Amino acid sequence: MTLRKPLSTLFFCAALPLVFALLPAQSQAPSVPGYRDFTAEAKVEDQFLAVPNAKMAGEELKILTVEPHVAATPEDYKTALYVAEKFRAAGLETQIVPYRVLINYPKTEQVTAYAPDGKVLMSGPTPEHVEGDPAGENPRVVMPFNGSSGSGNVTGEVVYANYGRLEDFKELDTQHVDLHGKIVICRYGQNFRGVKVYLAEQRGAAGVLIYSDPQDDGYVKGDAWPIGPWRPEMGVQRGSVQYLFRYSGDPETPGVASTPDLPDSARVTPQNQPHIISIPLSYHDAAPILQALKGPSVPQDWQGGLPFRYHVGPGGVTVHLDSDQDYQRRLIWDVIGKIPGSQYPDDWVVTGNHRDAWVYGAVDPSSGTAAMLEAVHGVGVLLRSGWRPKRTIVFCSWDAEEYGLMGSTEWVEQNEQQLQRAVAYFNVDVAVSGPNFEASAVPSLKDFVRDVTKSVPSPLGSTVYEQWKNSHPPENEHDSPGMNVPNEARMGDLGSGSDYTAFLQHAGVPSTDIGSEGPYGVYHSAFDDFAWFKQNADPDFVYLQEMARVLGLETVRMADADVLPYDYVAYAQEIGAYLSTAKRKAADNGLGSLDFAPAQAAAARMLTAAAQAQAAQTAATGDLARLNTFLRQTETAFLSPEGLPKRPWYKHTVYAPGEYTGYAAVVIPGVNEAIDAHEAARAQQQLAVLAQAIDNAAQCLKKAQL
Repeated sequence: MTLRKPLSTLFFCAALPLVFALLPAQSQAPSVPGYRDFTAEAKVEDQFLAVPNAKMAGEELKILTVEPHVAATPEDYKTALYVAEKFRAAGLETQIVPYRVLINYPKTEQVTAYAPDGKVLMSGPTPEHVEGDPAGENPRVVMPFNGSSGSGNVTGEVVYANYGRLEDFKELDTQHVDLHGKIVICRYGQNFRGVKVYLAEQRGAAGVLIYSDPQDDGYVKGDAWPIGPWRPEMGVQRGSVQYLFRYSGDPETPGVASTPDLPDSARVTPQNQPHIISIPLSYHDAAPILQALKGPSVPQDWQGGLPFRYHVGPGGVTVHLDSDQDYQRRLIWDVIGKIPGSQYPDDWVVTGNHRDAWVYGAVDPSSGTAAMLEAVHGVGVLLRSGWRPKRTIVFCSWDAEEYGLMGSTEWVEQNEQQLQRAVAYFNVDVAVSGPNFEASAVPSLKDFVRDVTKSVPSPLGSTVYEQWKNSHPPENEHDSPGMNVPNEARMGDLGSGSDYTAFLQHAGVPSTDIGSEGPYGVYHSAFDDFAWFKQNADPDFVYLQEMARVLGLETVRMADADVLPYDYVAYAQEIGAYLSTAKRKAADNGLGSLDFAPAQAAAARMLTAAAQAQAAQTAATGDLARLNTFLRQTETAFLSPEGLPKRPWYKHTVYAPGEYTGYAAVVIPGVNEAIDAHEAARAQQQLAVLAQAIDNAAQCLKKAQL
């Protein structure tokens, strides 16, 4: 998972006078949105908040990080058994759900760099090692490699491509650097590693080396581990280079659950896998390659933190890559725990975190697992006191997230019909790397998350919400007013990189993602272990406790709400803002003739319908089941049956990971990506698709009022 970076937008306000006339008076609003009388629920929540325990969370984290547990290994299965035991102890109906998915383990990974005279400049990857932490010396630590990498044996001249972004490759084009047959070396950051490989493969590169530059997460930032939190010299970031922006999950079964008994005839040739070799490096191993490179000096913003001038190449160094990847269909194991709802058993509140790690995974993902287990602990105490949720609660421990969100995607595809009734998916992944709370959500749930955090105490005093709001500098002109409401805590949009992807962007389930962030330089390395966590992230485990409380309170409050606490006024405003920004971008790109009027009119109609629905939500009278049904269907209305152009698995017309970002959200993606490609006909067609989706949402909101 990585930090979400939304596009800058402006408010859409054309219909605001009508909205304000339709909104109920503030004095009529309930004390907590979604509840006619919060008195009984307040007692439930107080009882829950008293349970999650910092010391127990720390003990759970220590157990979860004893061994490396890459997906589909025996150690990974042991963690599944541990989580299942905890679920059952809390009173959840628990099962371990297997899937058979195509994933790779490395047989051979070798990088050898040569000077023009044949002298060996480096040979690696060097095993991870640092004095003071023996974590990398465990024989079960997998060698540095990339999930979804191609196999092969290639030799080529090296070219440096900065962060491997689209604009970086365009800069190489302007310098007339031909990448055919070359080995591209680029640094981590700014986009998803799979996008770096995708762009290099498109341009004919034979292989890609991705290294961690000390400017980005090493000694330039501060003291390196084991003194401080930043990446040491031999630290390597493993990761998947799957083309996640096409589809997530098992490469052979897009749209179909890869159950163990799925016949081969139901599988397809993977379309989200690179064909070229990709190998991750430490800056210890990258430095000799970069230092030997000739060619033009890099643009100043391409200069990294190593103590010499970087050059673009080619020239000065040739690299030989030998990669032999063992691809097999391997079993992975999701752990699913349910609490049947007493009033609306078919309406699910789903809460999840992944369990597999590239090595020990103390921060990513075991801090999330420990937080979820303490949330489950709290819910278990409620169950023993006689409480039952109105809606069914489903706690999920996903497997093989690191390879491409596989466990969650396969489960969503298997349960897609039932998930049409799921009222929310609450995700946690990198739960704690420091003290700074962050959150992203669909617009309809942003205020819900803010409200929940106002009820949770912060280890620093006051509430999580107050600390969250005060931890950011004031908004600036580049912030999104639709996202960052003045005087409110700032929130992000959902792109990809964690397990909410299939829920929101394929199945249309309203989703959130939370975490507590800090200096974190050991991401996906052997040094993301319990010792690093205790020294740098959360010495007393109080932020694990905080995250357990927030995650559990999200779950309990949504499960018990009389009226689903969605804010579709905010959603309509954000869509309008996205359209205004896209219209300006189209004009700047020479596509000023695009007709945005139908989509903007649809957004105005949705805004009016949302205000009227909000009045019905506040009144909370009449047939609440019907009201909730149409409120929930509003999110699903944003799905397009045909999906996005060139990647139909992604069906959401408002949010998707970008083709050239991978993690960060692209809003109204069908429209924006067509504008970026200067394809006017496709942009106009996608505007029509978007207008229809917005109108479908408006119709759901109108039905909610009847």
